[in-house]
Amino acid sequence: MAIIDSVQSAGRTTWKWIKRVLLLCILLSIGWLCFIIFATYSEGTRTGYVTKISKKGYVFKTFEGELNTGFFTNAGPTGKIPDNVWYFSVSNADVAAEVQKASETNNKVTLYYHQKYRKLFFRGETEYIVYKVEPNHEVPAPGPGQ
Repeated sequence: MAIIDSVQSAGRTTWKWIKRVLLLCILLSIGWLCFIIFATYSEGTRTGYVTKISKKGYVFKTFEGELNTGFFTNAGPTGKIPDNVWYFSVSNADVAAEVQKASETNNKVTLYYHQKYRKLFFRGETEYIVYKVEPNHEVPAPGPGQ
């Protein structure tokens, strides 16, 4: 009987540890998933002309756009011309409507964005999520003699 009791006791202890390790793994996985979904790597602004905004996706429809920053530079030592197009995603339909309006009127805008750690299929095709749009009212530079 003593051997059976010790085997049963060892089994109960083993199951306790297995349950604890599984619970810890589940909690760490949930924490990592929440971090990936909600954490922001950086935030900032980009200014330029919206050249494209479209709604894409098979199941999860997201708004995807392109912003021409308009900074033309000559080719560097590699001979390649740098890409002046910035790709972004919009998760809010109201913000997407503002971006669409800026695209239709060809107005220069400033887009405020959060850069996420990873792109996720339900959030957009890029890491850059635009959350605010402001029209850019430029004041012309004074001419010579002014």
